[in-house]
Amino acid sequence: MSSEVTKSKVLSSLFWKLLERGGTQSIQFILTIIFARLLLPREFGLIVLVTIFVSIAGIFVQSGFNTALIQKKDADELDLSSVFYLSIFVAIILYFTLFFSAPFIATFFNQPEFISVLRILSITLFFGSFNSIQIAIISRNMQFKKLFLSSLVAIIISGILGISLAYANFGVWALVSQQLANQLIITVVLWFTVSWRPLFVFSIKRIIDLFSYGWKLLVSALLNTLSANFQSLVVGKIFSPAMLGFYNRGEQFPSFIVGNIDGSIQSVMLPTLSSYQDDKQRVKEIVRRSVVTSAFIIFPMMVGLAVIAEPLVKLILTEKWLPSVPFLQIFCFSYALLPIHTANLQAMNALGRSDLFLKLEITKKLLSFAILGVSIPFGIYGIVWGGFISSLLSTFINAYPNRKLIDYSYHEQWRDIIPSLVISIVMGGIVYTLNWLNMTEGLTLIIQVITGIISYIGIARIFKLECYMYLLINIKDMFRSKKKTKIINYEV
Repeated sequence: MSSEVTKSKVLSSLFWKLLERGGTQSIQFILTIIFARLLLPREFGLIVLVTIFVSIAGIFVQSGFNTALIQKKDADELDLSSVFYLSIFVAIILYFTLFFSAPFIATFFNQPEFISVLRILSITLFFGSFNSIQIAIISRNMQFKKLFLSSLVAIIISGILGISLAYANFGVWALVSQQLANQLIITVVLWFTVSWRPLFVFSIKRIIDLFSYGWKLLVSALLNTLSANFQSLVVGKIFSPAMLGFYNRGEQFPSFIVGNIDGSIQSVMLPTLSSYQDDKQRVKEIVRRSVVTSAFIIFPMMVGLAVIAEPLVKLILTEKWLPSVPFLQIFCFSYALLPIHTANLQAMNALGRSDLFLKLEITKKLLSFAILGVSIPFGIYGIVWGGFISSLLSTFINAYPNRKLIDYSYHEQWRDIIPSLVISIVMGGIVYTLNWLNMTEGLTLIIQVITGIISYIGIARIFKLECYMYLLINIKDMFRSKKKTKIINYEV
């Protein structure tokens, strides 16, 4: 495969992955806003608590095998079928574990309604076990258009169902029904759009071979999920589900923006880097380009979002959610660093160094838990600021091994992202001054967003920022390529 074809395929895959995550998550984001206006903070807090336990169980269902299947060059039908049956078996074990432990968890959090919600929502574990192989195949072949279609159909149908139940005063069950329906529809659509079917074969040897790589990713994912959600568990236990609802809504905005962009890049990066795993110089080039591009896109979004947080929450979520504003602003700083973490970690995965990946995760999580322990006495805002400090220190930890693996030091990485950070701060200062205008929240927001975009792009253009010029050239090339393809198809 030529480099030009590979580049074209990567850009196409990234486009469909961005569309899948951005499109469907945009709809989900809108749905969440509607739910927030119809439901109470306490109901959101309850579903957040339940989702944490289901998410942790879901990691064991995947067991790191998905990434192992993507990374393995010669994965065959025996590998795929063996992982499929194992995932179903693990899902059954974990479902009944959650089912019978639900009363004890509910007692710990003093939330009786927790029992039935957890037992019903845990059914999604079976959906995850059924579609895990289809998603792995889509990722291996970079056919993200299929995932986009399934996700789009699912989010629209489940969203209509959830909003209808919310209007009918079903409370937290509107959220439960929406999540269940979404996962069920995705599973059904993927089953018919991805031609793979499991064979009646199973190999313990293949499972062991894949697990030798995947177990480290399993432990890493488990540590990552525990660390990411442990703050929520602490907030839910020490404070209240209502406070957890404010905390979660504050995280919603930066998580939505960065999660979609970073998740799309991550999905495309692993198979791309894996195909070049024998060429470390090429791996470095791709990782560097990912870091620079992500910083150029993410930094201004997070700085701008932090500046417009209060009028945005007032306008979209209503004044009952104003306590979420400080959380939103702090989370913007934490999420701005996420793409830097991803690029470094994916490089290690692609090079088959899941051992290093695991060591880094253990180090970071120990650091995270230590900082959390120190920050608890400072209250809920101390906890959130502690999360930012942990994220900042983790950028150095993640970058350290890549000094030797691909000769890309943290000094180089920060030198690459500083220009985007500086002009983002300048842009944020310009946008912040517009808060002094005596206008309605809606009009102020529109002017701020437009001013932010124009000033950021304008500064990048004036100083001929490398990443800006790179993106500009590639966007022009993409449009030329599409135009040329249309002409050829027309002539044929």
